[in-house]
Amino acid sequence: MIRTLLRVLGPEYAQAMRRTVVLMTVTAMAEGLSYALLVPVLRELFGSTPDDAVPWLIAFGAAVAVYAVLRYVSDLSGMRVGTKMLHGMYYRLGEHLARLPIGWYNSGRVGEVSVMAGRGLLRAMGVSAHLLAPFISALVTPLTIVAVMIAFNWQLGVAALIAAPVVAAIQKWTARSMADADADRHERDKEASDRVIEFLRAQPVLRAGGRTGERFELLDDSLQEVQRSSRRTVLAMLPGAVGLTVAVQVAFTAVLALGTSLALGGSIGAAEVLTILVLAARCADPLLSLSDIGAGLRGAQSELERLDKVLSTAPLPEPREPVRPVDHDLAFESVTFRHGDRTVFDEVSFSVPQGQRLAVVGLSGAGKSTLLQLLARFYDVDSGAVRVGGVDVREIDTEVLMAQIAIVFQDVHLFDGTIEENVRLGRPDADDADVRAAATAARLDEVIERLPGGWEANVGEGGALLSGGERQRVSIARALLKNVPIVLLDEVTSALDPVNETAVHEGIERLTAGRTVVMVAHRMRTVRRADRVLFLEGGHIGEEGSHDELLARNGRYADFWNISMAPAVSD
Repeated sequence: MIRTLLRVLGPEYAQAMRRTVVLMTVTAMAEGLSYALLVPVLRELFGSTPDDAVPWLIAFGAAVAVYAVLRYVSDLSGMRVGTKMLHGMYYRLGEHLARLPIGWYNSGRVGEVSVMAGRGLLRAMGVSAHLLAPFISALVTPLTIVAVMIAFNWQLGVAALIAAPVVAAIQKWTARSMADADADRHERDKEASDRVIEFLRAQPVLRAGGRTGERFELLDDSLQEVQRSSRRTVLAMLPGAVGLTVAVQVAFTAVLALGTSLALGGSIGAAEVLTILVLAARCADPLLSLSDIGAGLRGAQSELERLDKVLSTAPLPEPREPVRPVDHDLAFESVTFRHGDRTVFDEVSFSVPQGQRLAVVGLSGAGKSTLLQLLARFYDVDSGAVRVGGVDVREIDTEVLMAQIAIVFQDVHLFDGTIEENVRLGRPDADDADVRAAATAARLDEVIERLPGGWEANVGEGGALLSGGERQRVSIARALLKNVPIVLLDEVTSALDPVNETAVHEGIERLTAGRTVVMVAHRMRTVRRADRVLFLEGGHIGEEGSHDELLARNGRYADFWNISMAPAVSD
C-alpha cells in the first residue's frame, strides 16, 4: 500500500511521506525497547535488594519520556503531511481531470468521480494522519518486544514469534476475502450517487407526471443495494477479526504455559515469568488492534488504487517544442476518428479560410459536435491532422490553442455565482468597461436590468435561476469578452423562443464578425449566412459548397433543407 500511496502522491509529497514513515518506525521501535527495561526493573524488585531497582526505574521513565516525545513529533508529522497531501491531491486530481480527453467522461464517470473526490480522497489521504502510525506500531512494536524476549529467553521468544506468521496469514486471508466485498461496496456507492443525481435532475419530469409523492424506485433499489453490500462487508470481515483474536490469545496462552513450565523446572524465576507475561501482553494489545486498522487500510488501499488508475490515465500529450500559429484558418486533413467501436470520421478533409464562416449540417449522430471538439482538441484524431493556422493542433500548447478559440455550446453551463463572475470567465483581467460592452453586444444588459441585484444577481448552480436564452446570452457575452479570432458554435439557438432567438442571433452576429467561424446548424435559417456548408453523412462529407450551390444540385442537402423548412413553409 505504501508504494501505491507514494506513486499517487508523486515526487512532491513522496519524500515527506518517507520521512514520516521512518519517524513512525523509529517511534514504534523506541516503544518496544522501552519495555525491555521492565526486565531489570522487575528482576530487582523481586530480588533480595529492591532498592537496586531505582536506577532502572529512572532509566525506564527516561525511555518512556523519549518515546512520548517521538510519538508526539511523529503524530504531528503525520497530521501535517496528511493535511498537505489532501490539499495538494485535490489540486492534482482537478488538474488531471481537466486534461483528460472528453471521451473519458462517459455516463458512469459522474458518480465515480463524485465518490472519489469526496469520501474517497479523504479516506485515502487520511492514511498518514490516522492509520499509518497505529499500523506501524502494531507491527514494529510487537516485533521489537519479541526481539527483547529472545535476548532474555530464547525459548519464550521463539514461542511468541510463532504467532507472527499465523497473524500474517490471517491478515492476508482477510484482505483477500474483503477485496470482492470492498469492490462491490464501491460499485454500489457509485450507483447510488448516480441515482441521487438522476433523481434530482428528474424532478421536473416526476412532478409533471404527478409522482412527487411516490418513491423513486431506481434510487430506492440502489440504496437497498448499498445496505446489503454493507452487510456483506461486515460478514466478510467477521471471520478474520475472530480468527485474529483467537490466534493472539492462543499464542499468549502458549507463552504463559511455557513460562510456567520453565519456572517450575527451575530454569527461570518468578520475576522473569512475570516480566515475560507483561511483555507478551504488550505484544497482544497492538496485534488485536490490527483487525480494525486493517479494515481501514483496506478501504484506503481500494481508494488509492482507484485514484491511481485515474491519475495513470494518460491526458492529451503536450508538444515538447510547441509551435504558435500565426494565421487563423482551419483544416481537416484526411482525418479518421473513432469513438469506441464506431468510426465517426473516415478520411475527412475540408478547410475554412481565415475570416470565413462554415456551417456544418447533417442528421443526428453524423458527428457535427464531434467536429467542433476535434477542432478544439478535446480529442486527438486516430489518423490525419487537424490544423489551426497551418499548424497541427497537437503541436500547439493547449493554453495557446484555447486562447485562440471561443466556444459557445448548445447546453450552457454557468457556475454558481453572479452574472458578472460568469461573464468574466472569458477574460478575468478585463476592465469594467469591456465587461459592460460585451454584455451590451450580447443583449445581456436587458436581462441584467430586469433581474433583482443586476450584475450581482446569482445565477444558481448550473445557471438554474436563468432561462435557456438568458444563459446563452451570458455565454455569448463571455465569448465576446474573450475576443479571439476563432469561434465555434454548437446549435446555440436550437431550443430558444423567438424573442431569445432573435437576441441571441444578434449577439452571434457581433461575435462572429470578421472571425473564422465553424457553426453546427440545427435551425437551417442560420446556414444562409455561412460562406460554405458541409453536409455530413456516414462518416464522410456528403456534399460541400455554398447554400445556393447545394440547393441547385438538388441532392441530399436540398432534401434535408426542404424537410427542415417544411414546417416553416406550412405555417
